[in-house]
Amino acid sequence: MSAIERLAAEVARLGELRTAEPLARHTTFGVGGPADLFLTVRSADALAAASAAAADADVPVFILGSGSNILVADAGIRGLVIDNRARAEFLDGTTVRIESGASFAAFARRMCRRGLDGLPWAVGIPGTLGGAVVYNAGAYGGCLADVLRRVRVQLPGGRAEWVDAADLHLVYRGSRFTRGELRGRAVLECELELAPGDPAELLRRAAAYDARRLAAQPRGRSAGSTFKNPPEAPAWKLIDAVGMRGMRRGDAAISEKHANFFVNEGNATAADLRWLIEEARRRVFETFGITLEPEVEFVGAWT
Repeated sequence: MSAIERLAAEVARLGELRTAEPLARHTTFGVGGPADLFLTVRSADALAAASAAAADADVPVFILGSGSNILVADAGIRGLVIDNRARAEFLDGTTVRIESGASFAAFARRMCRRGLDGLPWAVGIPGTLGGAVVYNAGAYGGCLADVLRRVRVQLPGGRAEWVDAADLHLVYRGSRFTRGELRGRAVLECELELAPGDPAELLRRAAAYDARRLAAQPRGRSAGSTFKNPPEAPAWKLIDAVGMRGMRRGDAAISEKHANFFVNEGNATAADLRWLIEEARRRVFETFGITLEPEVEFVGAWT
């Protein structure tokens, strides 16, 4: 019996297990080949157990949230993909503890309705709380670091511990996770400290952010902003300046509405989307000497 087969037998008890699951069904780009093993878990404990089992079996593991902010290779992902749907929530006054598979946007809107301030800017951000921690998600002048107190992470060997937010070194769209310093450590839960607020006012602010987002961003299948904004200029302005607004490769395209949004307009391949991303980086660097840094992570078997 292979390591993958042994792992499948062990983790099947932890959730719904599928083999050769097409990841295009689970990403906001709508592209991506199959996962060897695809396990849906619905609690932080099951997430921790599955992640530990993969480590013990020496099988690669990838934790999937909402499928945003990633571009999965056409060949898919080898090993175990854990579909994280752990969403339990615990409220104590203005302190909220929530599992990492919860939708960040839905959570933010729910807090507004409850009269808890700190997240109206987040009501349109795709992804899960776990992903928001990893990338220090933000918009319109706010970011998760403003309200995050601590996170519970799984350590090598299966143990878990709470880590203070200050120790994650959260920066613009980055953290110790994105820098590889916490590689292999799954985010299980996070704890946030919000502030009392008026529900009607918070929902009014959230609606204003919704309107701004709808006016500026294209609809359709994308991963949100493709590049981080460098200090010199917004990424969209640089991409527009090198003549790439509206450029296509197959069914992959750079949006006419917002040049930092790369979209799947039909049956795009991951390879075509990546080609556009790399071409934009090349042209911006050759023209302006600025290296664009992707917000989108390339995941899976690219070579």
